[in-house]
Amino acid sequence: MNKMIGYLIFLPLFILLACFAFGQPPAKPQLADTPPMGWNSWKKFGCKIDEILIRETADAFVSSGMRDAGYVYVNIDDCWMAKERDAQGDLQPDPVRFPNGIKALSDYVHAKGLKLGVYSSAGTKTCEGLPASLDHEDADARKFAEWGVDYLKYDNCNNLNRPAPPRYRAMAEALKKTGRPIVFSICEWGSNKPWEWASEVGGYLWRTTGDISDNWQSMTRLLDKQVGLEKYSKQNAWNDPDMLEVGNGSMTDAEYRAHFGLWALLNAPLIAGNDIRSMTPVIKDILMNRDVIAVDQDWGGKQGFKLRADGRSEVWIKPMSDGSRAVILLNRGGSDEPVSIAVTPQELGLPNVSKYRVKNLWTKETKTITKELRAVLTAHNSAMYIVSSSQK
Repeated sequence: MNKMIGYLIFLPLFILLACFAFGQPPAKPQLADTPPMGWNSWKKFGCKIDEILIRETADAFVSSGMRDAGYVYVNIDDCWMAKERDAQGDLQPDPVRFPNGIKALSDYVHAKGLKLGVYSSAGTKTCEGLPASLDHEDADARKFAEWGVDYLKYDNCNNLNRPAPPRYRAMAEALKKTGRPIVFSICEWGSNKPWEWASEVGGYLWRTTGDISDNWQSMTRLLDKQVGLEKYSKQNAWNDPDMLEVGNGSMTDAEYRAHFGLWALLNAPLIAGNDIRSMTPVIKDILMNRDVIAVDQDWGGKQGFKLRADGRSEVWIKPMSDGSRAVILLNRGGSDEPVSIAVTPQELGLPNVSKYRVKNLWTKETKTITKELRAVLTAHNSAMYIVSSSQK
């Protein structure tokens, strides 16, 4: 018995030593058990950012209810840096637009129960030509930790054509050495199939595509690139088809509902890209739909995927942890003629029972079905449901 107790005490140490002996570092901290939720400055503001915008956005997280809906990361994208590093060789914020520094911003954000993210690139300069972190990983990671940063989006511009995995591993290891928990978001654009290696080098999420634009064609083009990637998604390792365009003004409300629902079904990070200080009631309802958010945040073992397509009609499903299925019926065509789309419980992989409970996640209506779920949808429209074999 005493020997058994001794083995149990020293087993974790043996495992750790074995990891190092075989060249495998211990597992990364569990910082993203569910897909991250928050906001990013780039889509709406580009380089037109300053500390006033970031503070007002943090305020709006709270006053709008977004924080309470699960959005926590306030992420500053490119253009926060000064044009040159300081005399010690460290990154420094632009002295005009961020005169009080990043630490003051993180303190402000943290006081509101939120987290702060910043941006750099695994290259010599950012995409906007400002100082970036290639070969400065340890120094920059120390600064991010010193400032209280919680999230790093790490881009791929000006990379000198050096191989991607070592560039991203270097920053992941530098972040880990700081001792501060920082979510590492790899923005490699899907150029080198990051879904095959990004988690192993220390990424918590990785871009699977180039940048999204605020139109239906861009959104569906990126959607198509997610097909087949579901097997690479798991806790603390998420496929990222880029941030949300919801509320930026160039799509219809129906298109934004489809965009948000599909990203949720894909377990994508829900990173808003609009001006949340001035959202319309409709946009608020989309971004803060608790039922749709719950689909995104439920990790039942499998990312959502496309079940089938028939021309302009598509069926997407996601297995949920309680055994139900999230379902999206999508009319992605441009014709004015409505399309009738149906799916059976058997196709969804549900048990054979006499009745199935269905909840529409946008209208909140509930009903029972026996043989099929069907919706008639106009162009660029969708319907999203939870279908369950339980009658409770």
